[in-house]
Amino acid sequence: MSSPPETSVTLRCGFCAELTHVDLAQAEERPECSSCGKPILLDRPVKVAQGDFEETVLGATVPVLVDFYADWCAPCKMVAPLMDEVAHQNVGRVLVAKVDTDAAPEVAMRYEIRSIPTIILFRDGEETERSLGLEPERVRGFVAAAVE
Repeated sequence: MSSPPETSVTLRCGFCAELTHVDLAQAEERPECSSCGKPILLDRPVKVAQGDFEETVLGATVPVLVDFYADWCAPCKMVAPLMDEVAHQNVGRVLVAKVDTDAAPEVAMRYEIRSIPTIILFRDGEETERSLGLEPERVRGFVAAAVE
């Protein structure tokens, strides 16, 4: 059995809910779920559940930008277009993810998320940058540095 590519991430398919390995370097070619064959859309933020956080975010071999949010949070809705923009402009170089802090309280506690939105950049399973609230230039800056 071959090892996953150096740009691999494990994502839960939005259609069949199975975990699938995706090579981010092939993101422009719209990779498909290995179980159901539906497309894995990487040009937008992907939702990550509490049970998938370790494998998807911490196990990724590419930088992962995580938006910690809640559906009821008005400032979080203001951050959403920024996350869409970052995902679209960095397809194949950065995985942009969203974690609902109400549905993932253990992850929120682990990373001491005390206010939302909080955006964290992870590299090799470690937090490298953090932004609180709406700081678009800061977020764009640390994403640009991560993909250089």
